[in-house]
Amino acid sequence: MAETILVIAEQREGKLNRVSLETIVGAQALAKQTGWTVEAALVSGGNPPVDELKAAKLARLYSVEGPELAQYTPDGFVGALKALIEVKKPKLVLLPHTYQVRDFAPKLAANFGAVLVSDATGAKFEGGKVLFTRQMFQGKFTADVALAGDGPWFVSFQSGAYRADQLEAGVADVEIIAAGAATIRTRPEAPFQEAKQAVDLSQAEIIVSVGRGIKEQKNIAMAQALADALGGEIAASRPICDAGWLPMERQVGSSGQTVSPKLYLALGISGAIQHIVGMKGSKTIIAVNKDAEAPIFEVADVAVVGNLFDIVPALTEEIKKAKA
Repeated sequence: MAETILVIAEQREGKLNRVSLETIVGAQALAKQTGWTVEAALVSGGNPPVDELKAAKLARLYSVEGPELAQYTPDGFVGALKALIEVKKPKLVLLPHTYQVRDFAPKLAANFGAVLVSDATGAKFEGGKVLFTRQMFQGKFTADVALAGDGPWFVSFQSGAYRADQLEAGVADVEIIAAGAATIRTRPEAPFQEAKQAVDLSQAEIIVSVGRGIKEQKNIAMAQALADALGGEIAASRPICDAGWLPMERQVGSSGQTVSPKLYLALGISGAIQHIVGMKGSKTIIAVNKDAEAPIFEVADVAVVGNLFDIVPALTEEIKKAKA
């Protein structure tokens, strides 16, 4: 009998987190190598957003529902998921590496006497073992990690590790499971925000990102105008945020946010590995840099060698004209 991979999908206020779809793509890719089956579970207080998941190639979709799950609490989620895992006995439990998962997943794994391999960037099957790739020393090195024991194994995938648009389609059967009563020891409050104007770049479909080539803080307005014209978000490499030109929540890279938008425009970014690991999962990458040998061009789908101060304003005006 084939082993099972169980993906714990995440939703908030009835909206599915896109990283959940990326995690299912990772599970599907691993299943092709191992011959295992892929299932998914969605935890909610009721009326979960199952439509997107029902359209995925899954052996089964579990909708774990209960009034105590209407608002997120680690006690409620761990209690509901522990009961599901004990009954279904998956070999591997995969989760999207989100703030919520970071909160409850270590406790969930500990309930099974297991560890959590967090923030993995990929998985492969070699020599009869499943190996999970993790970055080390701020992305300077990677290591392959193998898990011992009979399972269940617990692993979270980094945002951008896989592409949501590569999701294999299918028709998943939905099984509704009533969550058992759990002792909730905390009272939920408003969802966490890092700052008043905080933004979750991992959910952005278009990102305009600036690097040292922008030269001065006042020039960021030029990139912001392009982002506004495209309906996207502004972001930056680490030096820009370290200088205080943009808030730290806008940083993309190994020490910032990991993103996987449909379109990523890199303006004046050289392409240090610490930045590359944070945006290489983007569907389309357009890079503008006057240095023809800039490392960013190695991952770019479109490479524009030129002065961004000439290119960006002209591009912004053309986009505005096209929208008029």
